[in-house]
Amino acid sequence: MKTSSGARKSIVVALLACCLGPLSMAPAMAERVKDLATLQGVRNNQLIGYGLVVGLDGTGDQTTQTPFTTQAIGNMLSQMGVNLTAEQAAKLQLKNVAAVMVTASLAPFAKPGQALDVTVSSMGNAKSLRGGTLLLTPLKGADGQIYGMAQGSVMVGGVSGGAGGASVTVNHLSAGRIPGGATVERAVATALGQGGFVYYELAESDFGTATNMVDAINRNMGAGTAQAIDGRRIALRAPESADARVSFLGRVENIEVRAATAQARVVVNPRTGSVVMNQRVSLQPCAVAHGNLSVVVDAGQAGGPGPDVQVKQDAGSLVSVKAGANLADVVKALNSLGANPMDLLAILQAMKAAGALRAELDVI
Repeated sequence: MKTSSGARKSIVVALLACCLGPLSMAPAMAERVKDLATLQGVRNNQLIGYGLVVGLDGTGDQTTQTPFTTQAIGNMLSQMGVNLTAEQAAKLQLKNVAAVMVTASLAPFAKPGQALDVTVSSMGNAKSLRGGTLLLTPLKGADGQIYGMAQGSVMVGGVSGGAGGASVTVNHLSAGRIPGGATVERAVATALGQGGFVYYELAESDFGTATNMVDAINRNMGAGTAQAIDGRRIALRAPESADARVSFLGRVENIEVRAATAQARVVVNPRTGSVVMNQRVSLQPCAVAHGNLSVVVDAGQAGGPGPDVQVKQDAGSLVSVKAGANLADVVKALNSLGANPMDLLAILQAMKAAGALRAELDVI
């Protein structure tokens, strides 16, 4: 079902206005340590390789425009005992072959023999990788060492047909996945801490959350177990033996911590017209004029209730918002006058520049 541009704009603003109220008043919920922080040194490692996908149904690279495909075929054949002259290699027409980049993520503690999922992406002008097979491809890390080998049939998503062939939907065909298509050949050493300590790093630097986490860990694991180093890192005294340390960390990561209230923030995406707020965002007295829209935030009478918001158009229509205004009230008022998301973005930026928007404004 198609949706008109005006309807989409109205939906975005309407959803924004309806959802912000409940979210702004929601209390902070307890979260587990594993949801707030990660163990220092325990991380994924990215792998990459260059390979060939064969068996395509005429949808591969046009070798006159992608000479690296021909060169790769020549190198592969020479390793298998088939030597081609430069003239012979130049005449190859390999519409059933595509040059691809293969990427994978090596999980922490992965050992040789374990399987990895890989992503295969065309780097030439192949029309589709559907039905192809990736040939044996070494996967290298940032240090140039081989950590895995990939091979298998490429699965391309986004292709579906209706009952009886009535309709076919085709999306992106130049990339695909091979579940379990790579085998780990070399492990990456992962150290659980240094000496008698392990270190947790918060996903977002926050002194309040760090303090709450230290208190929760010491309350459950014993006084002196944890100490905050700064607003992001927390040091924990851990057992020396590997088995005891693993058991200790398993208990720690499930401890519930009440995260501190995050800084007020408004995230704006100009490309999609979406605006997201993480909590109640307050406004200071200001007046903004944008096109035929005017937004006025009044300080209210002395000794009276909080600020009022008035939004009007040049034609004279006026919408008043009750006292105690916040940004959600402005969104609702603008929506009632039919303002589109781009109008809202411009007004937010003007409010922030004037110092009237009490929140961080991030444009992504």
